[in-house]
Amino acid sequence: MSKNMAEDRVEEKREIKKKKELGGLRTMPFILANEICDRFASTGFHANMITYLTEVLNMPLVPASNTLTNFGGTASFTPLIGALIADSFAGRFWTILVGSIIYELGLVSITISSVLPSLRPPPCPTKENCKEASDLQLWILYISLLLTSLGTGGIRPCVVTFAADQFDMSKSKVASRGWNFFNWYYFCMGMATLSALTIVVYIQDNVGWGWGLGLPTIAMALSIIAFLVGSPLYKKLKPGGSPLVRLAQVIVAAVKKRKADAPADPSLLYENKELDATISVNGRLIHTDQFKWLDRAAIVTEGEATCSNPPNLWRLATVHRVEELKSIVRMLPLWAAGILHVTSSSHQHSFTIQQARTMDRHLSPSFQIPPASLSIFSILAVLIGIVLYERLFVPLARRFTGNPSGITSLQRMGIGFMVNILATIVASLVEIKRKAVAADHNLLDNPRAIIPISVFWLVPQFALHGVAEIFMSIGHLEFLYDQSPESMRSTAIALFWIAIAMGNYLGTLMVTLVHKYTGKSRNWLPDRNLNRGRLDYYYWLVTGIQVLNLIYYVICAWLYTYKPIEEVVDGMEEDDADLARGGKDGSGDGDVELARNGTVQAQR
Repeated sequence: MSKNMAEDRVEEKREIKKKKELGGLRTMPFILANEICDRFASTGFHANMITYLTEVLNMPLVPASNTLTNFGGTASFTPLIGALIADSFAGRFWTILVGSIIYELGLVSITISSVLPSLRPPPCPTKENCKEASDLQLWILYISLLLTSLGTGGIRPCVVTFAADQFDMSKSKVASRGWNFFNWYYFCMGMATLSALTIVVYIQDNVGWGWGLGLPTIAMALSIIAFLVGSPLYKKLKPGGSPLVRLAQVIVAAVKKRKADAPADPSLLYENKELDATISVNGRLIHTDQFKWLDRAAIVTEGEATCSNPPNLWRLATVHRVEELKSIVRMLPLWAAGILHVTSSSHQHSFTIQQARTMDRHLSPSFQIPPASLSIFSILAVLIGIVLYERLFVPLARRFTGNPSGITSLQRMGIGFMVNILATIVASLVEIKRKAVAADHNLLDNPRAIIPISVFWLVPQFALHGVAEIFMSIGHLEFLYDQSPESMRSTAIALFWIAIAMGNYLGTLMVTLVHKYTGKSRNWLPDRNLNRGRLDYYYWLVTGIQVLNLIYYVICAWLYTYKPIEEVVDGMEEDDADLARGGKDGSGDGDVELARNGTVQAQR
């Protein structure tokens, strides 16, 4: 028997060694190449698509805009479906691969339609009495957009989590590294977006739509190849079953035992390491005192205590599974704050472009900056700001906080909220200045006139929005990954995209209501003449909403309890792991309290 145990130990060590050999920095060129090419393709595809629909397919502006909005909203909700598939049974690797292939099919179909004359209406340079796209041509467009939306659902929630899976993301390991994965992930995405906005849009406008759509199609194909080449090197975590089913099981079990008395000693609640093995690879969640009503799901009754069969999970849940649900419940209020953050800034880009059209955009007598290109300043601020954040801000903050990351993800998000408020205030002041210059030159009633004020007055608000993104968006992404249960991380990242979708929809509702109820003569957001509008009032309204949202966020962050986890480190025996956790006799309560602000390490 001892011989068999020794052989089992040797086999276990081999498995551990094999796992250690997978993942790491060497996988990043393949995974990030996939994501960079995907971001390059998606940005190049969508950035100028309104022009393709109106100029090539001869669609009217409103139906074209609604088409892109509808499919854009679909693309923001499909990540939840993709995340549930990845976390439930498919795994992140296969979800990314299948999603990429579906996305590629969408790009190929629309590229072919842009090249073949029979799949698009005849050109209409005069823009009068144009022949619109036929039903067949529109169906090809809709199928292409639907395929890209479905493909996005497999890519967006899984790539960042799959890339993070290649590293040891435990607090101890993250603290020992001199760089932040999420910062550099976002930096790579910013570079891809910047390249697409400059290269692809230029080709679409000046060379042709065949190459303009063909280039993103080729980039996406290369991303799939790069992702497949690195396959033998990846660390692929097994999916742990449907997270929604597990959450439902905890709720049902708690309801069934609502009249049961919870034990005073939390260590008497049900735990099963073997049952939770696939959903707690990096460590089990430790019992917390919050939402104690849910603890009833883990109460072991007399009949269940004497039963040797596997438990009925609809009647008895482990502490780890109860804490998974608690973690999600704790995260949701903070996640919701991100929705109003997106709502407040969802339409500012569109209004800023309209402002830019009325301002002096000349860099030289013969060259003007395209209004839509001003977003480059926001991306440049993100790229430069990430480097400065990593190399200057973090070391400086570390001296005062003692935190290896400089500040926590919650503090980072809070700073992002404040910077975004400052950006909106600056936008309001610039609009006041623009209208004052227009009034001085008697141009208020001439919406097509170029007001003698430089378009570079708009650059500070773009730069501030970029800085806010460094703090808020990256902090939000890091928070969702770090604080979600490890078996639900793809689902948690999907929430990031759903917050963006919900924020954009709420932003559209807010703009519609402001336009409807601010009168006809002095409407804040007029249809034609922005000079006679009250865009600055709208910015002050947005500022007020953001201030209220910041207060709400600060309260939620103040009350938030960090996810307590028992980190598993290779090296000690199982009994030592129990000792590191505080034992099973109830003597570990002090360790659990400490774990709320950090982790308890259990080695194996």
